[in-house]
Amino acid sequence: MGTLAEQIETSLEIPYKDIPNFPVSTVEGHDGKLIFGRLGGKEILAMKGRFHYYEGYSMKEVTFPVRVMYELGINVLFVSNAAGGANASFRVGDLMIITDHINGFPDNPLRGANIPTGPRFPDMHDAYNPEYVALADSIAEEHNMRLVHGTYYGTQGPSYETPAEYKAFHLLGADAVGMSTVPEVIVARHCGIKVFGVSVITNMGISDEAEIATHEEVQEVGNSVQPRMTLLITQMLEKIEL
Repeated sequence: MGTLAEQIETSLEIPYKDIPNFPVSTVEGHDGKLIFGRLGGKEILAMKGRFHYYEGYSMKEVTFPVRVMYELGINVLFVSNAAGGANASFRVGDLMIITDHINGFPDNPLRGANIPTGPRFPDMHDAYNPEYVALADSIAEEHNMRLVHGTYYGTQGPSYETPAEYKAFHLLGADAVGMSTVPEVIVARHCGIKVFGVSVITNMGISDEAEIATHEEVQEVGNSVQPRMTLLITQMLEKIEL
C-alpha cells in the first residue's frame, strides 16, 4: 500500500513505538507508524503496518488500534490484506471485495468483559457495508477494472495453507484465505464503525496448478496492484458520505 500512502497529504506521522500500549509490527514490509492526513478530500488515519495474531500478540493487542480509532471519532474503516485464492475462478492479482468472512481464529477479540462500545452479542450481518461494496463496483465499472467478490477466511497462521486446507475452506464457503482482518472487523463492528474490505489475491491455492506461496512473491503481487488499489480507495473516499 506504499503508493496509496504516498498520495496522503500527511500532517503527522507517529511511530508505533512512541504510542503507549501499541504493539510493534515484526513483519517485513510493515513499517509501523500511524499517518494522519487527507486523502480523497477526507480526513483520514492510516496504519502503515499492522499486527497479527501469529506474531504472538493477543487478540486484544491485535485489535487495540481499532479501539484507538473509535476513541478518535473514526466511523469508517477500510481494511486490506494479501490472501490466497480458494475460488478457482479467481486470478493472481485480482482485487476481491470482501462481502463476508469466516472466523477461523482460535479466539474472538470480544471474549472477556464486554467493553461498552457495543452490545455483549453484536450482530455480524452485513459486517462489510453493502453500500460501499456497490460504490466500489460502480467505480470499477467506470474504469473498466476487474473486481471479484467473495468471503474471506481468517486463519491464525503463520504457515501457509495446505492444498487440502484450501479445499476444506472452500467447501465451508471461503473464496480467499489470509491471516488477518477478521479480528479487526469484529471489533470495528462492535464499535459501530462501518467497514469496507479488499483482499489482494496473491497466489492460488485451489486450482489445477496450485502455487507455492512465498512472502517475497506475496509482496511482489501486492506491489503490482497498488495503482488499481490506490485509484479505487481514493475515488471511494471522494464519493463516500461520512
